Amino acid sequence: MSMSSKRGEQVSVACFVAAILFAVIALLVGRWSGFFAVSAVGWLILSAALIWLVLTIQFHQQWLAEQEKLDATQLAADKHTSAIFQQGNKNQDLFVTAKRRLDIFEKWFLPIFAAIIAIYQAGMGLYLLKGISSAASLTAKQPLVCVICMTAIAFISFLLSRYATGMSAQPKWKPLRAGGSIFLSIALLCFALAVGLAMVQFKMFVVVNVINYCVAVLLMVLGVETVLNVIMDIYRPRIKGRYNRSAFDSRLLGIINEPGKIARTASGAIDYQFGFQVSQTWFYKLLEKAVVPLVLFAAVTLYLFSGVVVVEPDQQAIIEHFGNPINSSGEARIAEPGLSFKWPWPIDIAYKYPVKRVSQVNIGFVPKETADSQKVGYGPLLWGKAHYEEEYLLLVASEQTTGKLDEGAVPVSLVMAAVPVQYRIKDLYSFVYNHAESEKLLEAICYRELTRFAASAKIEVENNSEASLLGAGRARAKQILTDRVQAAADEAGLGVEIVFLGLQGIHPPPEVAEDYQKVIGAVQTKQALILHAQAEHNKTLSSLAGSVQEADELYSIAEKYQKAKDEKDTQQIQQLSDELDAAFAGAKGEIFSTLRNAQSYAFEKITLAKATGQRFESQIKAYKAAPEIYKREQRLAVLEQALENTRKYVVVADQNDTQVFIVDVKEKLTPSLYELSGFEEGSGK
Repeated sequence: MSMSSKRGEQVSVACFVAAILFAVIALLVGRWSGFFAVSAVGWLILSAALIWLVLTIQFHQQWLAEQEKLDATQLAADKHTSAIFQQGNKNQDLFVTAKRRLDIFEKWFLPIFAAIIAIYQAGMGLYLLKGISSAASLTAKQPLVCVICMTAIAFISFLLSRYATGMSAQPKWKPLRAGGSIFLSIALLCFALAVGLAMVQFKMFVVVNVINYCVAVLLMVLGVETVLNVIMDIYRPRIKGRYNRSAFDSRLLGIINEPGKIARTASGAIDYQFGFQVSQTWFYKLLEKAVVPLVLFAAVTLYLFSGVVVVEPDQQAIIEHFGNPINSSGEARIAEPGLSFKWPWPIDIAYKYPVKRVSQVNIGFVPKETADSQKVGYGPLLWGKAHYEEEYLLLVASEQTTGKLDEGAVPVSLVMAAVPVQYRIKDLYSFVYNHAESEKLLEAICYRELTRFAASAKIEVENNSEASLLGAGRARAKQILTDRVQAAADEAGLGVEIVFLGLQGIHPPPEVAEDYQKVIGAVQTKQALILHAQAEHNKTLSSLAGSVQEADELYSIAEKYQKAKDEKDTQQIQQLSDELDAAFAGAKGEIFSTLRNAQSYAFEKITLAKATGQRFESQIKAYKAAPEIYKREQRLAVLEQALENTRKYVVVADQNDTQVFIVDVKEKLTPSLYELSGFEEGSGK
């Protein structure tokens, strides 16, 4: 087998051309498709092209040195020219210029080229790291074309890497190890990128976004390692005849490129620690033979387990088959709670969603967060204090004006609305696939409906409290707003159910809370007076007629009766009079009592008048029969009536009687014993 450096030069040239071609393809495809990772791989391949260029120059110089040495050997074997080479090393050195150029190249130019490559790698890595945008892949196009290109680059790079690494096992071709290592890293990255680009078809951008950072970080790490190698090479002693590893030959990539060295090193360390050839025992050899099948079995088992889906009790899972969530019958592939089975990844991919869990969107405010990034719940809502991190103003109608308004202007007020809206997923397919960001769309719908409702509602009203936001109509307003949000969500096909919508957090801005309270207090006082007057009105009518309805009926009949009297409609007057009498007869309350008292009084007066007339008629007859006796009788009756309460003394005496009666007419303060009632003379009692 020929060990000429010419073969190493040919391999280096072929790899250099391939690297340039791969870099151009990657850069053009990346710019055309919009995938940042593809362009980043192109810049990494360009650094590999620089390494292969340096290796091409090095192997060319080695080949020239070999040719020079071969020519010198042939000349030395010639008898006519052999005397020239026997004059000493001084004359012989004049014929080894290629060897001197090789030594100068390896001593000075290799470190310089290594430094240039390190600067390129570190600078390009930093540039790519700053230009990474993980969201850029969302707008990229044609991922399948990129998959084909990356797969082809990965396959060819892997073959060239293995070929160059295999040749580097020979001392003559050891520099090829640097190119083989970086080509292997390119092959692995391109293969991983091809897998990630295939996953983009299923709306999975994680792998592509990770590779964006991997390429940039790898370039920076290689650049730093090369710089350190250049610095250490300055102080590393150079032994003649011993291979000096280039600074751009990465030790880190060498571990990946030649993993067998790691196993041999580990075996040697184990033998050294135990003091005997542990690596030569049957158990160690069995383990070496079985480790690969065991790893493969574990990998296959884990892969097959990706076909098992465990759905929690409050969840549902939607399964995509090659990115399609619809089965052959036109229904969505929904997995209910429990254990379900599917094809392994990436044929089938399951996405779990908490459909029975109540989620919340915050409308009009941004909650405060504690030190552990947990949102603070509701506390006491005091008008004079701020409650959340941010609160948004809401424009509402108002009946209160503070001055003259311009023509066409209406009185409005500003309030802060903290409205939590809680929802639950009722149609998983609609929630996931009808819209890209269903929760943000629901939030926008809630803001729209709240703004529309507030524009048509009022803070306080007198007659229609159902439209008020700070009064008794808040419960009705909550129901109206909930129905509107639910209807709008159903119309948009969100597939959600509004569980709760809270209007408890509507309040004026803290700066004007005191003035709001005064206005609201005045309105409430006014409404209280009105309600008190209505209560007195109902109380008065109820006490008069028994109920407000009966009082209204009496008033209606009386009004019609008065109108008929004004129009002098005799027939209508008579009819309404009868109705009015019947209505008053059936009335209750004070009207009933007044009518009954009036009827009783009228009956009494009529009866007394009739009795007086009859008595007067009897007195006329008595007078005509005996006028003197009637007069005397009447006089005595008058005296009896007039002297009813006056003490009277009657003295009866005969004119011929000489007996004298003495009557003491003075009033006695204390009655005598004989005047006591119940005393019987002669009884002793």
